[in-house]
Amino acid sequence: MVTVESIVNERNLLSACQQVMRNGGAPGIDGMRAEDLYPYLVKEWQFLQSTVRSGMYRPEAVRRVEIPKSSGGTRELGIPTVIDRMLQQSIAQELDKYYDGEFSATSYGFRKGRNAHDALEQAVTYLNDGLTYIVEIDLEKFFDRVNHDRLMSRLSKRIEDKEVLRLIRRYLTCGVMENGVKRASTEGTPQGGPLSPALSNIVLDELDKELEKPGLRFVRYADDISIFVGSHRAAERVLSGICQWIEDRLKLRVNKDKSGIRRPSSGQLLGFGFWHGKGGEIRPRISGKSYTRLKYKIRRVTSRSWPMSMGERIAKLSQITRGWINYFGHADAKGQLRRIEEWTQARLRMCIWKQWKRVRTRIRSLRKLGVSQQKSYEWGNTRKGYWRTAHSPILQTTLTCKRLKQKGYVPITEMYTFRRETLMNRRDTRPVRPVV
Repeated sequence: MVTVESIVNERNLLSACQQVMRNGGAPGIDGMRAEDLYPYLVKEWQFLQSTVRSGMYRPEAVRRVEIPKSSGGTRELGIPTVIDRMLQQSIAQELDKYYDGEFSATSYGFRKGRNAHDALEQAVTYLNDGLTYIVEIDLEKFFDRVNHDRLMSRLSKRIEDKEVLRLIRRYLTCGVMENGVKRASTEGTPQGGPLSPALSNIVLDELDKELEKPGLRFVRYADDISIFVGSHRAAERVLSGICQWIEDRLKLRVNKDKSGIRRPSSGQLLGFGFWHGKGGEIRPRISGKSYTRLKYKIRRVTSRSWPMSMGERIAKLSQITRGWINYFGHADAKGQLRRIEEWTQARLRMCIWKQWKRVRTRIRSLRKLGVSQQKSYEWGNTRKGYWRTAHSPILQTTLTCKRLKQKGYVPITEMYTFRRETLMNRRDTRPVRPVV
């Protein structure tokens, strides 16, 4: 049972505190940082417990921030205080224990022991079983439009402790602080806090159960829903029926522009696409949007107008590419990554050329790289632009990949190869399940 006592239990709160500190993140409206949370908890432990137990605890408003999107525009995000993040995490941990066992087997988002790669693997299995018509459903601003009354009604059917329900309701309605002005929240879940993923799974579990009734094959990761059927007519029927059901029953809005029927070559799931490999087998690839987002991040960190040392630039670049490869290393991508690698190295050469600002610095640096006196003087005085010079034979043959690696650069294709080999070794060591 989910109770106030289980939420403020010493072990549960300490686990939540450790998770929030590991995640880090920006402070909320009170300015408290994640690293200050444990000292606060040691000092105010009993007061926090008694306040929550008595129903006197009131969450702070979340701090509204906007983060840029690679496609242009911004995405709104709410940042709760670290104390509220800890309490939200402790509630989410108890909700997961109570609800997770009843969730659908093909729901993968924000669940322990499941991840996006499991969802991708299941989708590929469906496609290779002949279910090659994909019904993609996009929920418009899902986290901002969850109906509070429906959510609380669903929670009250399983949770008997009224104080738990009141506490969750307070988090739903705690409001947003924007430009110093507090704005009330009448719908949506507190996106940016640990409680939001748990509540979203509870809301959309009703959709999962509706899809399971007729035996539909689907994959859901949070609000990313893909249904796999065997014909276009069946896909049209499913798309029409499920979209209507979502809007009528869940009171959510379906984005008609982004939802629709896709074939494997045009379908997308969690940043991945699909293609027909050798022998006709459908395999995962990386979507064009994911490549665009990667290039956007690389372009920012290798911008010659962003002043930083080359060591710092390469460290930031490695952080971006390593994280990207850890996620997308499951897909076939070597050819495209080779082109991105060549482009990245050209941008690094451009940054180095910019750092050699003076003519004499350029001549001296080229001489150190083994260029003749005449060529060094000729290129040191060139009036060609930075990008054109970065592609010149003189820099391509001197500032080679080998020299960049000496500065700490790791080519993205080498990261990809290592990741693929690691994944293959893991698959080889997996225990074989007995056939029933």
